[in-house]
Amino acid sequence: MTYPILVYGHPVLRKVAEDIDRDYPDLQKLIADLFETMYNSEGMGLAAPQIGKSVRIFVIDGTPLAEDEPSLAGFKKVFINARIKEKSGDLELMSEGCLSIPNLREEVSREGRIRIEYYDENWVFHDEVFEGYQARIIQHEYDHLDGILFPDRVSALRKRLIKGKLTAISKGKFEVEYRTVLPGQRGRSV
Repeated sequence: MTYPILVYGHPVLRKVAEDIDRDYPDLQKLIADLFETMYNSEGMGLAAPQIGKSVRIFVIDGTPLAEDEPSLAGFKKVFINARIKEKSGDLELMSEGCLSIPNLREEVSREGRIRIEYYDENWVFHDEVFEGYQARIIQHEYDHLDGILFPDRVSALRKRLIKGKLTAISKGKFEVEYRTVLPGQRGRSV
């Protein structure tokens, strides 16, 4: 099932998501729906809060960028109850966008290396280190679990400069090919 994506300003996007257990109802269906929604929206990552479910799950598939970034070839993963344990390396400034903030990209500074603990879709525990672009994608999606959006990580000056764009987005002044949910609305089709 393809879900609509919650848009900037929706309160669910600001909640800290809750851990789940292995008996979470229809977990495999939720994971499949996250991937389907992500692919339908042409994203490379999607967190459960972005579809209105405040639980600690996100999915990633970096394969579409593998030609430009070889480390993303086959980088398809499910992260459940993830916890970033360490961040290290130089801060790297790169452009980021988000399905919940349509048509806006900004330069975001993130550490180049992380260590993260998580369960995969088979409830197998992992404690892994990721670097470079993989670490960046994970950090972006992980932020959604803590109610953080990428504009929260830009400079104070940039925040002031994009405030009007963010307000417009929260009011539905954007065009995308996927379904969205605005703050205060149940659903919206485009």
